[in-house]
Amino acid sequence: MALVGGHLFIANTDAVLRFAYSEGQTRLEGAGEAILDLPYHEAANGHWTRSLAVSPDGAKLYVAVGSVSNVPENAEALALEEGRAAVWEFNPDGSEARLYATGLRNPVGMEFEPQTGVLWVAVNERDMLGDNLVPDYMTSVEDGAFYGWPYYYFGTHRDARVEIPANVRLREPLAPDYALGSHTASLGLHFYSAEALGPAYQGGVFIGQHGSWNRRQRVGYKVVFVPFANGRPNGEVQDFLTGFLNARGEAQGRPVGVITDRTGALLVADDVGDIIWRVAPVR
Repeated sequence: MALVGGHLFIANTDAVLRFAYSEGQTRLEGAGEAILDLPYHEAANGHWTRSLAVSPDGAKLYVAVGSVSNVPENAEALALEEGRAAVWEFNPDGSEARLYATGLRNPVGMEFEPQTGVLWVAVNERDMLGDNLVPDYMTSVEDGAFYGWPYYYFGTHRDARVEIPANVRLREPLAPDYALGSHTASLGLHFYSAEALGPAYQGGVFIGQHGSWNRRQRVGYKVVFVPFANGRPNGEVQDFLTGFLNARGEAQGRPVGVITDRTGALLVADDVGDIIWRVAPVR
């Protein structure tokens, strides 16, 4: 969801909807206006969630569309990926939609870094290359950049499972900025600009890690924090909210989205516990 002026935007699997909105309103009326159709196949629609971000000046919106597959296995599967594994840019009325960045397997959490005004995204990378490949990551998003999926990962590392068609000319893949661990399923991303959690967290980014499903030793299942300085990552990943795995390694919860409430506390959406956790300092 995103608020821009007098409208609330909601990104469904197949379209971005726009609703009239007034401050303080707690209920939406009507079905909304579909202003932008998104790539969608009813029979093949993996990575069905969509994220929205608004440019700092409110002039543009951005929607993240994940891939259909882990990696496409043939030409037919590759055709289903048209327009996906990408971030799209569009106007608030849905016009002038264009591919802003491509090759991002499953871009989910997406926000503008407050100091520099640069768009950042958390990306859930590919599977089936072993326990320690491929790293999920967060990265600044450059206009027109190609980040490798499905042919390359983390820069110019070639994924030999996917043949490059003879008629496809690829731009050189851009390496992402910051690795977040293989199979952590890093999904949510939120820059912290409030004061409640203290100066150590101001300006840094929180990441919701949904957790691995195909790794022998489970990883993720927590919210982590990465400090920033001058608009760039400036330190190692720190555990912030843990305890979602019990002593038997069973998931009691799986963090996804992260955001700040009006008091500066952190809200964490947990789609296994079906709950929103609120993390605030003890006073």
